Amino acid sequence: MRLLALLLTLGCAAAHAAPFDARFEEIKRTATPAELYTLLYALPKGGDLHNHSGAERPEWIYAVCTDPARNGGDTFYTRARFTDAPDAIAPAQRFHNIRQHDYDALPAATRAEYVRLDALTPAERAAWCDSLRLDAPGEGRAEFFTVLWPRRGEIGRSLPVVTESLVENLKAFGAEHLAYLETMFIVAGMTDNAGRPIPVEEAVAFVRRRLAQPDVAATGVTVRFQTPVLRFLPDSEERLAAAYAFVDAHRDLWVSLNLVGIEENDRGEPARFLATFRRLRARYPTLPLSIHAGEMDVADTHVRDTLLLGASRIGHGINLIKDPATLLLLAQTRRVLVEVNLISNRLLEYTPDLAQHPFPEYLRTGVPVCLNTDDRGMFDSNLTDEYFTAVTTFNLSWAEVVALGRNSLAYSFVQPDVKARLLAAYERAVAEFEAKYLPADSLAQLAAVKPVAYGYARRNWHFPFAR
Repeated sequence: MRLLALLLTLGCAAAHAAPFDARFEEIKRTATPAELYTLLYALPKGGDLHNHSGAERPEWIYAVCTDPARNGGDTFYTRARFTDAPDAIAPAQRFHNIRQHDYDALPAATRAEYVRLDALTPAERAAWCDSLRLDAPGEGRAEFFTVLWPRRGEIGRSLPVVTESLVENLKAFGAEHLAYLETMFIVAGMTDNAGRPIPVEEAVAFVRRRLAQPDVAATGVTVRFQTPVLRFLPDSEERLAAAYAFVDAHRDLWVSLNLVGIEENDRGEPARFLATFRRLRARYPTLPLSIHAGEMDVADTHVRDTLLLGASRIGHGINLIKDPATLLLLAQTRRVLVEVNLISNRLLEYTPDLAQHPFPEYLRTGVPVCLNTDDRGMFDSNLTDEYFTAVTTFNLSWAEVVALGRNSLAYSFVQPDVKARLLAAYERAVAEFEAKYLPADSLAQLAAVKPVAYGYARRNWHFPFAR
């Protein structure tokens, strides 16, 4: 009965989308790039299912870290002025960030190189923000994995900062007409202003209280969490078991877990974790899994091996195209969704030329896919950039655009009753969008839409509204 209801829903959706198909083709032919981008900014977008803590923009993080009312009364410092030439300092140590208790423990000579965030000059503040994103030629995979993440330092262990930054992310997504965010969010390992560990349940309660505030509800975005596990550490199996137990105990808000980390480090290959996942499945009820796999330049069996771990969603899946048997399996069964991250794959040099990305092959051969932002704060981008890239690079039809949003909700791990509500709301929002922009003169209404775009859009498309 559920399958029949879903088929009827999709059939109705296809029926009401048909009149807008020709209109969308006309818009693609006649609209300026800025108009098309603005239209896609206003588009109902379903969900973002592949979202890391690198999603928070440096400007948001700076604002929170320098506001005692939002950062828990702490003080943050960054390594900005050097006794020796800056080039003599390891890259990850330039603008490395610490908290007051870390600063107090430093030798005097080292303290002299750290500056309170709120005491940075305007030029230093701009450089600090740029130090936490990929925004310059030559920055790519190495910068992302070995410099940006370590540089964030103790910021990621401040519970008020990471929670307030999450709220800023929700507000920005709400403005982009996102309905659902499934983001990776950790409360284990947080410390208070004196450096003492915060008990996990106390941290969970803090997050719940913040999400219950009116400004979060006003975003219109439903949020659920995944717990990420770094896959190549010596104790990753133990961390995986702890994460599994945590998610099982907090299934109302945390809905999944994920193996993360650069796959080129062979200590994190999927097969390493098979025995652990099987042991955990013998102990706990079914836990949905979304796991990174196939974010590689070369062919391997990581996607297939990750399916064996129990994943029902694959993060990235770029080299799935090089594994024909697994590709055919996903296309025929249509049970596993690939979370596509176009801008991430370009900036991290897995597909420098997006015209060569396998996304359209997956989309048009039956593999379920959706678009996601990955670490959009570090990539200086947003979800509209992903849609604009997909539409203009691969000539997406209106039916394909709508299907991407629908997939992002249908394959989400949110509770079934919430999922049904989100899907119904998405179909209504799409129908309203079609009705609004179906008339021949309807693009005039875009004057009332104020898209918020960032550096990626400014550098690549030169939109005047990009910050």
